[in-house]
Amino acid sequence: MNYIIDGHNLISKIPGLDLSMPDDEQRLTELLIQYCQGSRHKLEVYFDQAPVGQAGVVNYGRVRTHFVSKRQTADDAIRKRLSLLGRSAKTWAVVSSDRAVQVAARAVYAQVLSADEFSSLLQTSLHAGSAQPEPAADESLSEAEVREWEAIFKGKRGPR
Repeated sequence: MNYIIDGHNLISKIPGLDLSMPDDEQRLTELLIQYCQGSRHKLEVYFDQAPVGQAGVVNYGRVRTHFVSKRQTADDAIRKRLSLLGRSAKTWAVVSSDRAVQVAARAVYAQVLSADEFSSLLQTSLHAGSAQPEPAADESLSEAEVREWEAIFKGKRGPR
């Protein structure tokens, strides 16, 4: 699934993140990178109010962050992106709790998720991925089994 995300909307819904944190955007980006690992998800996350000289796009593999200048909002940038996607917008989901963004997304047949809904999806996925697999049981062969297989592979004896 492809997602377009209003980053500041989502930050306020993620446990342990807060918009007042100096590194809130980087922390969210790191969580989104983890979310994309081992999946085919592609995410574009938009943050508005980029400091002067720091507006632009940074790619982190499947996660692309857009730092929107103070001249426009992330909502405006998301609506513009949806417009540029044209017919392919229907293959994207837009994550925003802003009603105007949701209306714009629905107008181009994109799926819509609120920040709360995506936060739940993200948390569930990250917690499921953090579960450590059980170590495999020791399944090594006994010396007799090794000799039996050696004999089979050397052609001295057929399988039973």
